[in-house]
Amino acid sequence: MRYCLKGTLYLDHETASATFIDSGGQFVSSQVIRISRNPYCGYERQILSSRERLEEDSLLAALQWQEPDVGPVPFLKSTDPSSSYFVILNSAAFFRVGSQLEVLVHVQDFQRKPKKYGGDYLQARIHSPKLQAGAVGRVVDYQNGFYKVFFTLLWPGQVKVSISLVHPSEGIRVLQYLQEKKPDRVYFKSLFRSGRISETTECNVCLPGSLPLCNFTDLYTGEPWFCFKPKKLPCSSRINHFKGGYLKGLLTATENAFFQSGVNIKMPINSSGPDWVTVIPRNIKETNSLELSQGLGTFPSGYYYKDQWRPRRFKMRQFNDPDNITECLQRKVVYFFGDSTIRQWFEYLTTFVPDLVEFNLGSPKNVGPFLAVDQKHNILLKYRCHGPPIRFTTVFSSDLRYVANELNGIVGGKNTVVAIAVWSHFSTFPLEVYIRRLRNIRRAVVQLLDRSPKTVVVIRTANVQELGPEISLFNSDWYNFQLDTILRKMFSGVGVYLVDAWEMTLAHYLPHKLHPDEVIVKNQVDMFLSFVCPLET
Repeated sequence: MRYCLKGTLYLDHETASATFIDSGGQFVSSQVIRISRNPYCGYERQILSSRERLEEDSLLAALQWQEPDVGPVPFLKSTDPSSSYFVILNSAAFFRVGSQLEVLVHVQDFQRKPKKYGGDYLQARIHSPKLQAGAVGRVVDYQNGFYKVFFTLLWPGQVKVSISLVHPSEGIRVLQYLQEKKPDRVYFKSLFRSGRISETTECNVCLPGSLPLCNFTDLYTGEPWFCFKPKKLPCSSRINHFKGGYLKGLLTATENAFFQSGVNIKMPINSSGPDWVTVIPRNIKETNSLELSQGLGTFPSGYYYKDQWRPRRFKMRQFNDPDNITECLQRKVVYFFGDSTIRQWFEYLTTFVPDLVEFNLGSPKNVGPFLAVDQKHNILLKYRCHGPPIRFTTVFSSDLRYVANELNGIVGGKNTVVAIAVWSHFSTFPLEVYIRRLRNIRRAVVQLLDRSPKTVVVIRTANVQELGPEISLFNSDWYNFQLDTILRKMFSGVGVYLVDAWEMTLAHYLPHKLHPDEVIVKNQVDMFLSFVCPLET
C-alpha cells in the first residue's frame, strides 16, 4: 500500500488509514480524498450509509498506487532487476537485536540507466538459513528510482538481506488497467437441468449486454450474482456453479514483455556490497521483551526462528502432539469458512489428529462441504466454501452459501470457534466487490460476538504465491496485497484474532505457493489454536 506526500511514498501493510510520512520521516494525518473510479455494474447504485461511504472512500484512497507521470514506456526502459542493486547502509555499524537495519535500493532499466521514477512492487526479507530464521521488511518508495527498506533485527547471528522485484511499475500499470477494465477476465458458468433438457450459461457478478438474466442476488446480504437465462429452462432449474475459464489474449506484445518469468517477475535484486550483517545479543540489562512489549501496530508482526513462527504480540504455543490439539478442541465445534487456503487447516487437523475421523458426505473433492468428528472427545470440525465468485470446479447450487448467512445461523459461545479466509477468488474484481463482501461478513461477525462474546473468531489473511506471466494477470501478489490491506483495516477493532499468513509465507525460505507447504500450515494452525487455547498467565 502506498501513501504519497512531497514525492515520498510509504508502503505499509499494517494499516489502510489515510496516514502519510513526510520527508523527515514523520507520520502526518491527511483528509480522505474521494477517489474517482469507473462504476462496475450495480456497484455505483449501492445504497451506502454515510459511514460506509466514508470507509470505502478511505480504503480506496489509501490503496491508490502512485502511477509514474510518464507516457508509454518501451521494454528496454522498464525496470531490470538484474542491473538494479541494493546497499546496506552502515553495514560496518554495530547492530544489536532490536536495532533497525536500513537498506537503499536503486533500480535501473535494461540499458543499465537509472530509473527516474518509482512505482515498482518490491518484496523484502531478512533471513538466517542456518537458524531457519526470517522476517519481512517495510519498503518506502521515493518516486525517483530509489527505495529504502527498513528491517527490525530480531535474532542474533549473521543476517542476510534479500530484495526482489515482484513487478516493475510498467507492469503495475497493466495490472491496474485489467482490474478496472477487465473484471470479467475470469468467467463462471452454471448448469440448468430439467428432465432430459440441460443448458449451460455464463454467470458473474455482472453480465454485459441486454440478454435476459437470471437474478440470483442473495436476499439477505444483497450480494449480486447473475446468469444468462437459459433459452428453454426456468432460472429455478440451476443445479450447480463452476469456473468457466480465463480470458486469453488480454495483453499486447508490448505489455506481455513486462510479464516474463526469469526476467521481471519475482526476480532477485542483488547487492552491490555485503548482503549481510552480524547481529549480537542484547545486554542482560535490556529487560523489555521484544516479543511482548510491542503495541498493536507492531511491524513485522512476527518472525521465524528454528522454523517456528514467533508472533511479537503474544506467546504462541507449539502443538507438536496430537493429544495437545485434542485437549484444546475438546467439546468444541469448529467452523472453517472460505477458500482452499482455510481448507488446508481442516485437512491438516484431520490428517495430524488420528481421533478426528472425516465423515464422508459425498462432497466433490477439494470443494466440500466437509465434516470431521471425534466422538470420544466431543469435537466437531466443519468446512464450507464461501459463496460466488468461487473458482472451484463444481459446487452444487444448494451448497452456494454466503459466509455472512452461515454466521447468522451459529448460536456461538465458549465452545464455538470460527475461522474465515476470503480473499483469493476476489483478485480479478474491482475493490468495491471485495469491500462489500467483507462488510457483510463483518456485520455478521459483530452480531455473533454481541450475542455470544466468548465465541472465538479467527481471520486468516492472504498470502504470497508463485507467479508466472499468466497467473500474474489473475492472482498477482499485487492484487492480493490490496485485498489483504482491506481485510486488515476492515476487521481492525472488531474483536477477532488475525493469523498473519502474508508475513508467514513471505518470511519463510520455502518457495511461494498459493497453498503453502505443511511446515507453514503447521505454524498457522498452531497460531490459530493458540488463540483458541492461550497459555495461562
